[in-house]
Amino acid sequence: MMLPDLATPAALGGLALGYALGSIPFGLILTKFAGLGDVRAIGSGNIGATNVLRTGRKGLAAATLLGDALKGTVAVLLAKNLGEGAALAAGLGAFLGHLFPIWLGFKGGKGVATFIGVLLAFNAAALGLFAAIWLGLAFVLKYSSLAALAASAATPLALWALGAPTQALLFLILAVLLWWKHAPNIRRLANGTEGRIGQKG
Repeated sequence: MMLPDLATPAALGGLALGYALGSIPFGLILTKFAGLGDVRAIGSGNIGATNVLRTGRKGLAAATLLGDALKGTVAVLLAKNLGEGAALAAGLGAFLGHLFPIWLGFKGGKGVATFIGVLLAFNAAALGLFAAIWLGLAFVLKYSSLAALAASAATPLALWALGAPTQALLFLILAVLLWWKHAPNIRRLANGTEGRIGQKG
């Protein structure tokens, strides 16, 4: 397997572009404009759609999910014009920007929506599998975190099976980061204190 060169100016530009777009904190912006204050003060303290949902505003949660996903999609699609290496770097940059936004002291979200958005830009078939696992488990068990963890773990394997090894490697890295950011959720799942979908903060 030949990996694209990620040290080229195009790839570095893709990384910077991805980070800039990925660091836009839609959950924080939307809840503040809606007059709900700082979403980091409720629930899990996260800026993502699941915590926004704990405000009871389903529309805001949906808008947050869409915004956090599309910033990853847009970053990759723009960088694709510069080559595969730039696109991969942009996907990584968007994910890192969401997890570690400079505007919020590098304390961002957990990456699920941005993971989805980056995956959308690369491989619709793998996204279908992710969505089936995530939605199925979320519907049955009512744990967004558990659903996301399972779906993200399956994604690199799906991409490898679909003949996209470089994408599989990228999403293996993203999945490891996503699991790391979900460490508190994993502990709460283990001891039975994890919040369920729709539970207000």
